[in-house]
Amino acid sequence: MGDASFANVAQIQGQEDAHEMVIDGLWDFYSQTMLPLEEATRFDVFNTSTITEGEMRAPPIVLLVGPYSAGKTSFIRYLVGRDFPGQRIGPEPTTDKFVAVMHGPEDRIVPGNALTVAPMSPFGGLKYFGNGFLTRFEGSIMNNDVLKRITLVDTPGILSGEKQRLGRDYDFSSVISWFAERADLIIVMFDAHKLDVSDELRNVLQTLRPQQDKMRILLNKADSIDGQQLMRVYGALMWSLGKVLGTPEVCRVYTGSFWDGPLRNQENAKLLIKEKESLLAELSELSDRAVLRRINELVKRARAVKVHAFIIHYLRKQMPYLIGKGDKQMKLINRLDREFVACARRYGLALGDFPPVEKYQQALMEIKDISKFPRLDKSLVAEMDRVFSHDIPKLLDRARYYAADQAPV
Repeated sequence: MGDASFANVAQIQGQEDAHEMVIDGLWDFYSQTMLPLEEATRFDVFNTSTITEGEMRAPPIVLLVGPYSAGKTSFIRYLVGRDFPGQRIGPEPTTDKFVAVMHGPEDRIVPGNALTVAPMSPFGGLKYFGNGFLTRFEGSIMNNDVLKRITLVDTPGILSGEKQRLGRDYDFSSVISWFAERADLIIVMFDAHKLDVSDELRNVLQTLRPQQDKMRILLNKADSIDGQQLMRVYGALMWSLGKVLGTPEVCRVYTGSFWDGPLRNQENAKLLIKEKESLLAELSELSDRAVLRRINELVKRARAVKVHAFIIHYLRKQMPYLIGKGDKQMKLINRLDREFVACARRYGLALGDFPPVEKYQQALMEIKDISKFPRLDKSLVAEMDRVFSHDIPKLLDRARYYAADQAPV
């Protein structure tokens, strides 16, 4: 018994060492190769802010999104097994902030401004959204074993109508996009008893489209309806999601009831219990897959940075030296879709890696003079390609050796 326990502890320690080793390598690559290219091309204006070391080393993040009263806060309480600091649950809209429920030595609430400047905080990039957002963001810290492996982010319940959107002092969709890009799993929750896909929820789902591989749908409170009603609600949800997401493949949909009480309706008990077990299993595997997710996200970002660098390089080359810069820049922006096609052909890039034209046009409008960008250092691009074709695979191989306690001599 003791030997087995010791072996298990040693295996866990080996996995943690392997994880740290790979993260060290990824951070070195990002900070030394990708970051200079991002800064030279102002990638943060066109995409999300730069990645911090705290984000890279943080536990996996689970982002919860959905209409008010879908059960997001109750879901978090169910996972951690007790009330968490700042928790508010009710049938009316109760969560009016973004709340990061994370591990710490003692239970407390940390204001958003303090959380973003804490050493090695994974939320440092949120300071760029300003005080209007940070007053609506807080950390709920608690000493909990579940939170050693994952961090849970609760979001304000999405209401119908314009009043909520117009009353915000920050860009809700941009904040959701920031969290979604850094999340390891995104759970979009719906109340099975009152399915509602409002206009703002549609906008949020469209914002999440680039992260569909991480999206899961949870049809919560499914024990409040019978089997026939569940089939109808499930079908209606599939139809709505297919229209909003615009793809024939819909992400994994779970049905369940996540609260402390017994199931209200026993008709679908076996199904709901199996679905709950499947979702909990996926959550428990997040920590084990964290390294692969970090690599996947970094590869995705590197492709975006590379394409962005060549777009800026291509547009910059077309700018005149002295007269007519403003007019030429507006012409390039107005016909950006055609410029994208020409750029892809010129540099052998996949058109599917290019950003949405409208979003890129808006970002270019903030740039006064494209010709002021520095010349593209193609050696940085070549180094990025080399790292992903040679160094990253070696990191993964070494990680497997360490995890199995078989490090090569």
